[in-house]
Amino acid sequence: MKTKSLPKLLIALPVMNEAENLPELINCIDQQDYQGDFNLFVCINQPDSWWDDEEKIKICKNNKNSAEILQKEYQFPLKIIDRYSKGKGWTGKKYGVGWARKTLMDEINSLADPDDIIISLDADTTFNKEYFSSIIESFNRQPDKIGMAVPYYHKLTEDDILNRAMLHYEIYMRYYAINMWRIGNPYSFTALGSAIALPLWGYRKIGGISPNKSGEDFYFLQKLRKAGDLILWNNQKVFPATRYSDRVFFGTGPALIKGRKNDWSSYPIYHYSKFDIVKELYETFDDLYLKNIDSHIIKFMESQFNTTELWQPLRENYKSRENFIRACKNKIDGLRILQYLKASHKLGKNVDEKNLCEFLKEFYSKELDEHGVNLKTLSFQNSSILEMDRLRNFLVLKEEEYQVIS
Repeated sequence: MKTKSLPKLLIALPVMNEAENLPELINCIDQQDYQGDFNLFVCINQPDSWWDDEEKIKICKNNKNSAEILQKEYQFPLKIIDRYSKGKGWTGKKYGVGWARKTLMDEINSLADPDDIIISLDADTTFNKEYFSSIIESFNRQPDKIGMAVPYYHKLTEDDILNRAMLHYEIYMRYYAINMWRIGNPYSFTALGSAIALPLWGYRKIGGISPNKSGEDFYFLQKLRKAGDLILWNNQKVFPATRYSDRVFFGTGPALIKGRKNDWSSYPIYHYSKFDIVKELYETFDDLYLKNIDSHIIKFMESQFNTTELWQPLRENYKSRENFIRACKNKIDGLRILQYLKASHKLGKNVDEKNLCEFLKEFYSKELDEHGVNLKTLSFQNSSILEMDRLRNFLVLKEEEYQVIS
């Protein structure tokens, strides 16, 4: 018998061109050991104009197949939000995964209680039977946390070209996150739409998700982080698929497509010293409460906001030092940090492997050998898949050390 006192889990699942992946995902949901109630909400979506586009009609038919799969009888309640049928698809500028997630979460918000939990998933993601229970356990331990960035791990395939691109991208993401952890930055999370959970009260506190066409997961977690603290450790991971995808403008799928052509210009390994400059900026917020300070990174931030008076309005609106510092952290957020790193990276001659090796030697030189990581032969193009996977797994361990103490 299900325990009525447990929070209800409400799973938000956007679906487009995913008929081949849905059975495995449904099986993962069906096998969950969670003893409370959980409901699955699915938004099958596409632009309405695709029904008249010969190049897109296959996706329309695939979405129809998805609906047929989801209309079967399951052991849990399932609601389909139809944004794929002719006449019901997206029109105008309102389309994409961001609108699908917003549609789902807004629907859930209209039905749920404040302490119920939204779990955001993607159709190409798998997880163990303990996943739902682990989410509840994490929020029970930290009920004041406004959301969770769930740990992730991409499983490898039988395609070594795809595996190489995936490992390169995941090494980039974990390297970035570890450096943000290392400098104690509040935006030290990795955003994946398939790896987010939050209580309904948190969703309501921030006024919901913004429907960005790409990066909606990043902006969503950043919005949550500005309103409260995130859970960054969970004893169960999600396993997003390793695959090429062009359904969004940036993110894992597009990164792998570019990476297949050895184009990593959008995902460089920033030298760790650039993160230290970000740390120094955050440490100046206390002094900025009293007076302006001149530095290269401050000038960059002023240029991004197109003002030479970036701090005075904050002083006027946030009278206490504590509130001023919090406002500075909200102003110079994860997006602004990334913009600075990209801009400063372009100014120098950088080699990804060199930057990565210098970081690993500086902070982890004594641990590399025992984990089988060989920096002498490190090459994203030429190292074996086994060598790259060892490096990825080493970074997983280092990231977990930070996550556990968060």
